[in-house]
Amino acid sequence: MADTVIIENDHWRVGLLPSLGGSVGFGQARVAGAWEDVLRPTPEDPDGPGATASYPLVPWSNRIRGGLLRFAGREYQLRVNFPDGTAIHGTGWDFPWTVVEHTDTRAVLELVSRDFYGVNWPWTFTARFTYELDGTAFRWTYALTNTDHETFPAGYGHHPYFVRSVAGSADALLQVEADKAYALVDAMAASEAAEIRPAADFRSARPLGEAFVDDCLTGRRGERLATIDWPGALAVDVTADANLSHTVLYIPEGQPYFALEPVSHANDGFNLAEDHVSGAGMFLVQPGETRSASFTLTARTA
Repeated sequence: MADTVIIENDHWRVGLLPSLGGSVGFGQARVAGAWEDVLRPTPEDPDGPGATASYPLVPWSNRIRGGLLRFAGREYQLRVNFPDGTAIHGTGWDFPWTVVEHTDTRAVLELVSRDFYGVNWPWTFTARFTYELDGTAFRWTYALTNTDHETFPAGYGHHPYFVRSVAGSADALLQVEADKAYALVDAMAASEAAEIRPAADFRSARPLGEAFVDDCLTGRRGERLATIDWPGALAVDVTADANLSHTVLYIPEGQPYFALEPVSHANDGFNLAEDHVSGAGMFLVQPGETRSASFTLTARTA
């Protein structure tokens, strides 16, 4: 796309699409002297941010049941934007973002909700997402500032789609450092996290396989969140701040990609928190306060 913002060093080449929901257009790593797609590349004529390599999830991740946000004893009806009757993936991807900083290896995109009509959120906010290359590390930082006059609950994340094969490799091996998962009903949690179902259990490294997975994991063990290994080509270690306490793992059937999403909270986390379910991961943002978190993809070539 014409407005692609590119950052690049010897190890990573990344394209950002500020006008398309502040999305990431592509993410490539250098393998055997050539640029190879690690993130799913965006097609020439995408039908929206959902077709990109990744898109921002702000000021919430995943679904809100019926679009009904309950907070502090009040109810806020958000616009339903998905066929399953939920409000999904926040509202950041609905609008163009502004490039507020751009160097060879760093870019900062900003969304000021007051600048737009129809923002699907009851409070005003500013989101700044930073993308930075430092040697073999590709760091993503989410920042959310409350520009309203009252405290609100929030969350954030990103939706990176990884390719299953890099440079002709065999199917990726995945290992995830998470010990719990939610039993989901209509893709949303209704109780505390417990056991991980077998199809979504990647605590030991194994191939992605063919089973459908769309699960929310938690119970992280430490700074390293996951390792993705494309045999003979590349491995990527995913590290994340502790307050990105949840991970959505999505493995669709019959597709050449999968998603591993470092996020702050559980699916339908606002309503879980309102029901006093512990560990949902929602946080409060005071007026004028900024909350931020980072995750990093670190490349290791074979």
